[in-house]
Amino acid sequence: MSFKITIINGPNLNLLGTREPSVYGTTTFKDYLNILIQEYPDIDFDYFQSNVEGEIINKLHEVGFTSNGIILNAGGYSHTSVSIADAVKAISTPVVEVHISNVFAREDFRHKSLIAPYTKGSIIGFGLNSYKIAIESFLIKS
Repeated sequence: MSFKITIINGPNLNLLGTREPSVYGTTTFKDYLNILIQEYPDIDFDYFQSNVEGEIINKLHEVGFTSNGIILNAGGYSHTSVSIADAVKAISTPVVEVHISNVFAREDFRHKSLIAPYTKGSIIGFGLNSYKIAIESFLIKS
């Protein structure tokens, strides 16, 4: 059995590489995912991105009982979506919340995550390496 990690990216993260490069960098997520796949050949990565709240919820329901771990960057929905928080709460697969930027160095409304109380933890502000740190958190034996 392989170790499966699902990465779910929310709204506007399809624009990584071109969107606000001073905040998010110039690497596309597809390019970064290829780096992760090479660095972690024993992990089966499942990647999903959507700008639509309901599609993110559906994906959480789909993989939330079968993946070994979920990395969720819900983008702006982290601060507004009770429904995504409820979906994270309802599944059994551990979820790590990830943010590329330091949300605490940005607007006040970004300082509260509705998702965080139902996650294994949150990784914030380490750029795309936030995903790598999240992967490592699933590999640590506790």
